[in-house]
Order: sequence, then C-alpha cells, then structure tokens
Amino acid sequence: MAPTFGSVGSGGSSRECVVILVFGKTGQVAKELQRFDDVLALGREEVNLLNPQACVDAILTYSPRAVINAAAYTAVDQAEDEELLATIVNAEAPTLMAKACASLFIPLVQLSTDYVYEGTGVRPWRPNDPVNPQSAYGRSKLAGEFGVRESNIVHAILRTSWVFSPHGSNFLKTMLYLSETRDFLTVVDDQIGGPTPAADIAAACLEITEQLIQDPSKSGTYHFSGHPDVSWATFASNIFEQARKSVIVSSISTKDYPTKACRPLNSRLDCYITEKVFGIPRPDWRVELTSVLRDLKVLS
Repeated sequence: MAPTFGSVGSGGSSRECVVILVFGKTGQVAKELQRFDDVLALGREEVNLLNPQACVDAILTYSPRAVINAAAYTAVDQAEDEELLATIVNAEAPTLMAKACASLFIPLVQLSTDYVYEGTGVRPWRPNDPVNPQSAYGRSKLAGEFGVRESNIVHAILRTSWVFSPHGSNFLKTMLYLSETRDFLTVVDDQIGGPTPAADIAAACLEITEQLIQDPSKSGTYHFSGHPDVSWATFASNIFEQARKSVIVSSISTKDYPTKACRPLNSRLDCYITEKVFGIPRPDWRVELTSVLRDLKVLS
C-alpha cells in the first residue's frame, strides 16, 4: 500500500519509520515538508551536499520508499562567482542521489526552477520547451535535471518559481523588513511570474511522490507555480495591502536595477500537465499570503 501524507506531524526520526527521505532542512520547502508525518529531513550537519557521496550513503542507510531533494545552492548572484560550488550542490549531488535511488528502485522528486529557460517572451513556459539558462545558477540546476533524467529512474523534476513562506529569506520577508523604515519603494515591474507558497510546493511534492510510487509511468518533468502571474511590483503592492502597510510602490524596469546574474523577464510556467497528470491545480498565492502574514504575526 502506498503511504498516505494527509496528516501533519513532527516528522519521523527513526530509520524504521522513514517513508520519505528529504534532503534539506532549513530551506523554505524543506521546512514545510517537515510538518508531515513519515518524513525525515537531513540538513547540512547530517549530509553536506558539497560531498555528494554522502547523499548516496544516506539513501542506502535509511532505505526510504522515496526521496525528495529540497536542498539547493540558491544564491543566484553569488553563483556567478561560485559556479563550481553551485554545480556540485545543484547537479553532482542530485545525480548521485538518482543513482542511489536507482539501486533501491525508488522514486526521486527533484525541485528545479524557471531559470533553466532564457526568460524571454510572454507565453508561459511549457515543460518541453527548449531550455537556455542565462545564469550560473540556471546552468547548475539544468545540469541537475540532466543527471536525474539520465539515471533512468522513476522521477519527477518539478520546476517552480518565486517561492515565499514564513521561513528563510525571500521577497515577501524583504518587503516587510523594508516597510519598517520606508514608506516608498521602487520595485521591478517587467519581470512576470507566479509567486508560489512553499507550503503548496511541499504538499505537491508529497502528492507527486505518492502517485509515482503507485504509478511509475507518471515519471517526467512538470511545472508548479502560483496564480495569477504578476510582476514583482504588483506582488509587493499586494503584500503591503494585505499587511496593512502604508508603502507606495513605484515601478522600475530591470535595466534600472542591475544585478550580477541575469534575471528572467518571463518566469511564467504552464502548469496544465501537472494538473492533468497529478490532479494538482495551481494555488492562489493571495490566499496563502494571508496565512504567511498570520504566521509572521503581521496579521492577527
């Protein structure tokens, strides 16, 4: 019988009860995954992805029913100077994870990103569209995708975008921090994408995992992001409106806010196949935004 992930708990801790092994412990999605039963999350102190062989050892030691890789090198600008490190974490580690999963005949869910595309145009990116990353981070994540696919295991590569939650560093928390001392902010308005709640990504990962165990033919590459698609400036305005912050948002273009790494102008993701295959619809990020603001004690 396939595991059921409908309940929320403290997460498993003994080898005997491990159903899903998660790489990552402090990241946004990893934090949300730990709210579910039958999940064991391994952080950097247990398994450092800069030593990819440690991932293999962990998988073989715990012998789980499936693996979710929610760990990644996500410092997009820093990756321009540390592409080798980003590639070890984002490509070599998941490639070896996949090989270990192959030896146990278990599925792997690998989180990826819209940065694997060139980020132009206005049409939402489909899973089978040509990839052309414009940054070191995007190249490292794409290499990880290739490694997982080439292992020929049962897998789901789940590309997502604009993740937010009460945990870690993200755009939402940055906007709230800045609102404490500023009543006027300039925010990019020509980058468009779907803000995606980490809680919904975690739930989607577990649902996909369960379905892969039941039906390996669903193996493939999928997209998952929140709706509606908006600009960063519009997202910021929604944050301040819901948080009841009196902050004026002024729109600027990407060329007026230069960064070391190239940011995609088009981060829209076509999630139709994900809903068709797994029955998982795009979440309305505005609903989860309210929950996150409550978790952060911004709203009562």
